[in-house]
Amino acid sequence: MKILVCISPVPDTTTKVAFSDNNTHFNTQGVSFIINPYDEWYALVRALELKEAGIATAVHLVTVGKADAEPVIRKALALGGEEAIRIDTDSSDPYMIAAQIAQYATSQTYDLVLCGKESIDYNNGIVGGMLAEMLDMNYIAFASSLDVANGIATVKREIEGGEETDTCPLPLVVSCQKGMSEARIPNMRGIMAARTKPLKVVPAAAISSLSNIVSYDMPPAKTGVKMIAPENMDELVNLLHTEAKVI
Repeated sequence: MKILVCISPVPDTTTKVAFSDNNTHFNTQGVSFIINPYDEWYALVRALELKEAGIATAVHLVTVGKADAEPVIRKALALGGEEAIRIDTDSSDPYMIAAQIAQYATSQTYDLVLCGKESIDYNNGIVGGMLAEMLDMNYIAFASSLDVANGIATVKREIEGGEETDTCPLPLVVSCQKGMSEARIPNMRGIMAARTKPLKVVPAAAISSLSNIVSYDMPPAKTGVKMIAPENMDELVNLLHTEAKVI
């Protein structure tokens, strides 16, 4: 069983967000990029666990990005992926990203495609579903557990008020969330090995984006806090009636 794991480079969570060109572009100057946590901690690690258990024979990684995305995918290789594919284009459009990955994946034979439930930059959470449609594979979203035996995947996912267990034959696309696995830290051996693992650059397919970002806006600044003395309950009640806003 071959597994393809989708890797998305995202800004480090400590990044100070700033925009340029009249708020039409995210300013990447001085920004450190990391593997999207949902892709790394849950999708990639679970794929590696399946390989270590002898269920999977190969774990490949794919990302859509320019050359500056290579350090991120090298880190994913350091965790244990065998080879990586970088599709040489840059886009924030989910359709474009899914279509580029699908174009590559159809030329290969993957039994299982794993991705995080969403990326922490745009939080769209729709690439997995689009990818499954384009690859004509079944799709299970927001999985917190995944096991595979005899060509059948058993997947658990949280639903309102409980947990749902699904079974589905391969091939299959699964988006992963918390609970799927435990985060790993690459060791020195893995880091050194990642330098020589294959990283194949694939030209982008001629696919047009369906959406474009017009502009960015920062959230409004937080307002001040009014402190009310504990003994002054009448004022507190009055302010709750006249000034408090329900969000």
